[in-house]
Parts: sequence; C-alpha cells; structure tokens
Amino acid sequence: MAKVTLIFAVLLVALGLVGYVGTGSVHPTALIPLWIGLALGLFGFLAISPNEGRRKLFMHVNVTIALLGFLGSAVEAIRGYVHAQAAGVEPNQIALASKVTLAGLLFIYIVLCVRSFIAARTSGKV
Repeated sequence: MAKVTLIFAVLLVALGLVGYVGTGSVHPTALIPLWIGLALGLFGFLAISPNEGRRKLFMHVNVTIALLGFLGSAVEAIRGYVHAQAAGVEPNQIALASKVTLAGLLFIYIVLCVRSFIAARTSGKV
C-alpha cells in the first residue's frame, strides 16, 4: 500500500501544480493538493519498511492526512459553490474542479487504505 501512496502523492502534486498555473499563479491556496501530496509522499516513502510497526504507523498517518484533506476539500468545494450561487456569480471552474478532484482522489485513497487495513487484519498480519 505504501507504493500506491506514492502514486497518489504524484497525482496530488500534479493536481496542485496544474491548479496553481490554471488559476493564473496568483492564489497560493491552489497549491494545497501539492502540499498534501508531498506529505503523503514523505510518509509513504517512510512506510516502505520491513519493520511492520513502522509501516503501520506511517500508513495510519497517511490515511489520517487523507481523511482530513478529504473533509476539508469537500467542505470547501461545497462552500465555494454555494457561496457563488448565493452571490449570483459563476464559481471559478478551475478552483472548483481542483477541489472536487482533490476530494475524489483522497476518497479513493482512503477506501483503498481501509480495504488494505481490513485485509491485513483478517489475514492475521497484525
């Protein structure tokens, strides 16, 4: 699962860079997916270990980061859309797409992690 984490980290870094450039390189908050990706990448790299305790620790750190990122991005996507609709303007499509994509990627990652944790528990690898 640590190698899957590295794949998601690369995707999130790319999303952050595309979002930042797509919004005109003006809004540093567009780099939030990049920072989440770097954190997942760092802890994913640390999770590649023969030591089971270390691997479990860093994978649990990763899924916690992903859960917090998912909740934050989903709430921000909804809040931004509702706020724009209430103001009678179109929401920034690039920013909205970036937030929804971030939430989607993190949700998929969380589901994969939970399935992996369950499989490890039922196979007796705990």
